[in-house]
Amino acid sequence: MSANHYDIIIIGSGAGGGTLALKLAPSGKRILILERGDYLPREKQNWDATQVFVKNRYVSKDIWYDKDGEPFEPGVHYFVGGATKMYGAALFRLRKEDFTAHRTADGVTPNWPVGYEEFEPYYTQAEWLYNVHGRRGDDPTDPPASAPYPFPPVSHEPRIQELTDGLRRAGYHPSFAPTAVLLNEADAPHSRCIRCDTCDGFPCLVHAKADAEVISVRPALQYPNVSILTNAYVRRLETSASGREITKVIVERDGQREEYDGDIVVVSCGASNSARLLLASGNDKHPRGLANGSDMVGRHYMFHNAVALAALSRRENSTIFQKTLTINDFYLRAPDYEFPLGNIQMLGKTKAPMFHDDAPKFAPGFTLEQMAKHSVDFWLTSEDLPQPQNRVTLNAKGEIQLHYEFTNLEPINRLRRKLQIMLEHLEMHPHLIPNNVYLGKHIPIAGVAHQSGTCRFGTDPKASVLNVNCRAHDVDNLYVVDTSFFPSIGAVNPSLTAIANALRVGDHLLQRLH
Repeated sequence: MSANHYDIIIIGSGAGGGTLALKLAPSGKRILILERGDYLPREKQNWDATQVFVKNRYVSKDIWYDKDGEPFEPGVHYFVGGATKMYGAALFRLRKEDFTAHRTADGVTPNWPVGYEEFEPYYTQAEWLYNVHGRRGDDPTDPPASAPYPFPPVSHEPRIQELTDGLRRAGYHPSFAPTAVLLNEADAPHSRCIRCDTCDGFPCLVHAKADAEVISVRPALQYPNVSILTNAYVRRLETSASGREITKVIVERDGQREEYDGDIVVVSCGASNSARLLLASGNDKHPRGLANGSDMVGRHYMFHNAVALAALSRRENSTIFQKTLTINDFYLRAPDYEFPLGNIQMLGKTKAPMFHDDAPKFAPGFTLEQMAKHSVDFWLTSEDLPQPQNRVTLNAKGEIQLHYEFTNLEPINRLRRKLQIMLEHLEMHPHLIPNNVYLGKHIPIAGVAHQSGTCRFGTDPKASVLNVNCRAHDVDNLYVVDTSFFPSIGAVNPSLTAIANALRVGDHLLQRLH
């Protein structure tokens, strides 16, 4: 047996790949994690808003292309831990209704091949593994759960508690956002998390955010049978003559070509890059790309209709850790609208450099510092639809080309208006800048943090890429374990579902390897 042979090769170390590595580590099987990036450096710039948001210190140097062939820089982060290094650590369950076909303003979403009940125990495991803080029962859309959250909710600071109380008085159902941080408010001197203002969108300098590196990869590497290669960019996968199994993983590392082989190969590169790898691995048996007999690889790309929005009030907002509140009253429908609108949650507290590109035209006469002190910051998401024409393809140079046209925009526009009405109900109206100045913009296609759907799972090999266990229909030893498998996206952050699915697929693989 060659030194480069492994029982399992996992390509990517984020929410899917990192979690799967930890799940499989106790099996004793020889596991190799291949990570395109390196460890994110721990440095003071981790907490520097100008470095993170203006200079894009941790954003990859990738260039992708839109449907017209115009280049753009995607907001991707290639590090051990993947996209979770920079995420806001909001770990929501999809709602039970998200797993079944439902009508939206622009069309019908598909059924998932398995229901919420299949995912529920894995959601519970994922919440315990990733230290999720929250409280059941406040949110009327909460799906059934077999256990409480493992940790109490992250408490609201006074300004956010005011918002919460005002929302309740106005008849809404605000709830604590489920937050994955290593926080112990009852014993603050020994808490790893310090409730700072550089969590959402920043890497955590003190490793107190429950990201995939901290929670999964580092613990997995404590097992002698698990190893990782960083700066290992997987260029393609090669198959046997039959095309039914992967025989070689071709890696570019330090400018050199290396080859590895595994009994099981798991692709977990993120929805766009997983599709890229499969499309780049075509051969005589897979002329349209690996595992693409259905012509579905790369199709049905989704990333949410999302708006980042700041309300500017006359009173200063002294909140430090702001991302503690969520509102799902309009998640499934609204009194004046029959279709789902989506989720409202707080953003991390805005700092002056984050307004750099957008502020002056919205609020002339305000300094960026003034605006940051007075902002109350929200993140709104609604569902975009899994359209086959919204897809990842490769251009002549093998680079990602993202064909995307927005769908289902009416709900996000209505949700934004609902929030504006709420803020007036909250007696914030007298405190708002005259004319209710709101900063807000739809997240463009470069904002790929919630990308999903390019290798959907299903029971019909003609209409899906993966079976219900996320194994490729066309390749017996190939699995895809990241957000690629989503048939639809719902309207909450996809991370917890990716983590839960990795645990679910892990159970299947443990049985297969037994």
